[in-house]
Amino acid sequence: MSRKATLGLLLAPGLALLAFGFAFPFAVTLFAPPAAEHPDVLGKLGAVLTDSYVLGVFARTVRVAVTVTLVCLVLGFPTAYLIARAPKSRQGLLLALAVFPLLLSTVVRTFAWLVILGRNGLISDAVLATGLTDRPPELLYTEFALVAGLTQLFMPLMILTSYSSLSQIDSGLEDAARGLGASPGRAFRRIVLPLALPGVLVGATLVFAGAVTAFTTPLLLGGSRNRTLATLLYDYANVKLDWGGASAVALIMTVLVLVVGWASGRISAKVATS
Repeated sequence: MSRKATLGLLLAPGLALLAFGFAFPFAVTLFAPPAAEHPDVLGKLGAVLTDSYVLGVFARTVRVAVTVTLVCLVLGFPTAYLIARAPKSRQGLLLALAVFPLLLSTVVRTFAWLVILGRNGLISDAVLATGLTDRPPELLYTEFALVAGLTQLFMPLMILTSYSSLSQIDSGLEDAARGLGASPGRAFRRIVLPLALPGVLVGATLVFAGAVTAFTTPLLLGGSRNRTLATLLYDYANVKLDWGGASAVALIMTVLVLVVGWASGRISAKVATS
């Protein structure tokens, strides 16, 4: 038996499971939801795309997702760099501490933000203690709360993916660049950053996709005043029982994530060939 035939036989069970366990139900849910007698998803999609409220929710979702991605990048990449350049004996412990939040339930982490951002929470008590105001600040059910909760939720992904790239870069390259007269900042920009960029792009894509599709954190921290596409989809499916509308929103989310993933892949490929 040829190598290609053997490879095909080995891949066949996994591909079949992927097709019938994911691709088929996913396509049915998007284009012909079984709970709807007359789904007309494309018609619903046109109506959704011309609804000013839905467009506002879409804009908020993208705005929050981009903000979360940038914050995770600004905070997560330097953290990953410090871990990658730490002594080998300490890297495992530091990495475990950085990704420890992944071991906790999303609900638990989100409820912690309810305690911190609530009217009687830690931040409100601190602001009132300064005497600058006699009213607690409104922090819950705002975009700030969404960004804070989602940043904490997805920061470990950025650290992990950035660390995986940075740990493969020989620190001797930086030393050589400095020995040739480059400043530490220039050595970082010209040597480390280009080599680490593919991992950073993967992390940014994962964070963006996670922020767009996250449900529990936006539901608890955003409430009804700051809906995202995920909570809007839930509202269509479980409150309005409009499965066609829910499929239309799901289609928008899917296309958005795929476009960002495609753009990230193109940038990564361009960097790899340059």
